[in-house]
Amino acid sequence: MICQILILTLFFSCVENKSTEWKTNNSDLVTTLKTDTLKFTSGIRSIFHDSKGNYWFGSLQDGVAVYNGKTFNYFSSNEGLTDKQIHSIQEDKDGVIWFNTLKGVSSYDGKRIMNHTDVETKSSPFDFQIRSNETLQGQWMKSENDLWFEAGNKEGVYRFDGQQLNYLAFPPQKAHNPNDNVYAVTDISIGKNKMIWFGTYAGVFGYNGSDFTIINDETLGFDRKMEPLHIRSILEDSKGRLWIGNNGIGVLLKDGDSIINFSKKHNLIHPNSSRKGDKSPQGTLEHIFTIAEDNKGNIWFGDRDAGIWKFDGEAMKNYTKKDGLTSDFALSIYEDKNGKLWFGMADGSIYIFNGKAFEKQF
Repeated sequence: MICQILILTLFFSCVENKSTEWKTNNSDLVTTLKTDTLKFTSGIRSIFHDSKGNYWFGSLQDGVAVYNGKTFNYFSSNEGLTDKQIHSIQEDKDGVIWFNTLKGVSSYDGKRIMNHTDVETKSSPFDFQIRSNETLQGQWMKSENDLWFEAGNKEGVYRFDGQQLNYLAFPPQKAHNPNDNVYAVTDISIGKNKMIWFGTYAGVFGYNGSDFTIINDETLGFDRKMEPLHIRSILEDSKGRLWIGNNGIGVLLKDGDSIINFSKKHNLIHPNSSRKGDKSPQGTLEHIFTIAEDNKGNIWFGDRDAGIWKFDGEAMKNYTKKDGLTSDFALSIYEDKNGKLWFGMADGSIYIFNGKAFEKQF
């Protein structure tokens, strides 16, 4: 065991120019640690199923783990990631895996992790240029193969077009306290009609390649002191409806030109709710941190305090610890390439839904 630990220590210690390289077998990620369970102690913020069949799990505090069906391999800031908190995981057209962390953007090509957001402009092993937000302010545009990322506390996003990673600032908004970072991105959804949506704490920016659609307290006529937007999740579904999950005032639903409070319509806002983030009782839908749609058109919500909700187009159904879950807080919901629905929980556990019940996987 001591020899194995020494070998692993040497194996993961080669960090040069903020990149880390690993040897892999047949391009699959295989670790020498024989594990059959996920060794995370923090919540599962993101889940991704790649083109090779591997499952990637991003955590709140422990970095990322990849599962090849038999064993896990782990990556964290010690191996080159920009941070241990993983907000999203994507794959580009060349099979490179991209990680949006709390502090920046990293990628993994099967051999090394590269950090793309705190380096000077320079050549990359991937044959494209890396340009940081400090060295290049890009122009707003979009293409079919773009990857989009949150930009930390900055009021804008990163766009990777296959060659360059550019920082794009949002259109200036009404003056506010610069220390609030109220237009920092919290979620991103690729929609229909060439629209991409960016959820921020204080509003939504929709971009169609030329123009912006902006949804905020002012455009909605909300009183920010009484019922403020605090957006944590966003989804445009297969019907073109936009679901906006808030931490406090529930789900807003934009259908065409109309916007309603979906939670309020379904009597899922408690009469005594402060609507500002305080803990809510069971049976409510006030603090929505993740939204997803399955291949049957059901809309799923992960509430901070009140479990998982499913909307089938007519009725709402609630799943909590009473249904066998170990936590009432789902941080991530993801449908894989096989149509399997995965749920990452705040306690670090991971479930799939078999159509009738939740089955714990890790």
